[in-house]
Amino acid sequence: MANNYFSFKKFTIYQDKSAFKVGTDGVLLGACSDVSGVKSILDIGSGTGLISIMLAQRCDATITAIEPDDESFIQTCENAKRCKWHDRINVEHSKLRDFRTTQDKFDLIVTNPPYFNNSLKSYNPRKSAARHNDSLTTKELLGGVIKFLDEKGSLQLIMPYVEGNVFIAEAHKYGLFCNSILKIRPLPTAEIRRLILTFSRIKKKPIEKFLTIEVGKRHEFTEEYKNLTKDFYLKF
Repeated sequence: MANNYFSFKKFTIYQDKSAFKVGTDGVLLGACSDVSGVKSILDIGSGTGLISIMLAQRCDATITAIEPDDESFIQTCENAKRCKWHDRINVEHSKLRDFRTTQDKFDLIVTNPPYFNNSLKSYNPRKSAARHNDSLTTKELLGGVIKFLDEKGSLQLIMPYVEGNVFIAEAHKYGLFCNSILKIRPLPTAEIRRLILTFSRIKKKPIEKFLTIEVGKRHEFTEEYKNLTKDFYLKF
């Protein structure tokens, strides 16, 4: 059973209400997202609020987090209010298709989206909604990104390897082009498990990089992973 909270160096994430708990995917996206020069951020499907709070720690941007699930919305609100950057985080209880904002466009859109398609669902309907893309389809996500992304802005998200490659092809149809790919493997000998993808309206050859999380034994982490997350994890 997961703990009701997860302590980081500069904030604590309570997770007793959210459908999904703190995980490596969210931490990776929060630590890897390129926030240079970014003044406004939209976090689609905030869950516990982890990614929004990590980005608030890393930059001075104003952040809007949207979350459709009732309990997860409450959780994001509570965690955002407790952190020292609460004045820059606005939380909205909304599905992406219903979202309305006075902030017409965002410099950066981030999301750790539901990605399973036609797979076995959890007995927990809230967990299924957070994991399966019938709750936020690729079409709906890309349509929202096109609507809310600034002309010079970027979309950054994390997905499994297969689903990520499919998403790259789908995004191309919407005029969004993959500019960078971070390929993540859990161990040096393991296959690529996750992709952190960056998209913009500018078409250019994607820059590919690699990240390995553990050196070969469980909980023995690579220096690159430690350096990436040292501003957040207590153990680093």
